[in-house]
Amino acid sequence: MKKNNIVDFDQAEKNARKRDFKNEELLKTLEHYGVPQESINEALEVLSKASGNKEIFIGTKRSPQSKVRFAQHLQENLGYLYKNNYLTDREKIFLADIVPYIAFSSNCIVLDIKAKNPVPANISEIAKLIKSNRSNSSTVINSLKKKGIVAKAESGIEGNNAKAYAIFINPHVLYAGDKDNVSDALQVMFHKAMKMKILKDIPDKLF
Repeated sequence: MKKNNIVDFDQAEKNARKRDFKNEELLKTLEHYGVPQESINEALEVLSKASGNKEIFIGTKRSPQSKVRFAQHLQENLGYLYKNNYLTDREKIFLADIVPYIAFSSNCIVLDIKAKNPVPANISEIAKLIKSNRSNSSTVINSLKKKGIVAKAESGIEGNNAKAYAIFINPHVLYAGDKDNVSDALQVMFHKAMKMKILKDIPDKLF
């Protein structure tokens, strides 16, 4: 005849705490790629003494890929605009052609994205960049402006007292920058546009 098993709840609780402790230690270790927190603390202490007891921070070397410039298409939003026939074929081509000239963070169309202080491109220069003529480029840009896809901001005075404009792309469509940190200037620039019909209902909102 088998004896009844008697459950020791105190021991079971202790075992559970041990497992939790081990799991916590394992997670800490995994977070540091297999290096125990104790070893990391010891290394930081040695480095701190070697630097005159200054506070030490550990970082990782930037990879070559971190220098790669990019502009992102917000796929869900573009798909939504296409589905609603919001963009003409010519406008779609313009937005595709202009991608290599969108400056990081400002989302402005510039002459050289690699320049330390990128210079905004005017309509004539934009036409040259995308190998189009000025008239067509001006027509497309004005059309996209009415639709809230681009914005114009006065950038100074050109020859013959003609106003020069910098052209910006709506970051909800194309964005070269940190999607979690869209600049205040861009947010203000496209605030009204995002209340327009169609645009106000796009799937992904950055602000």
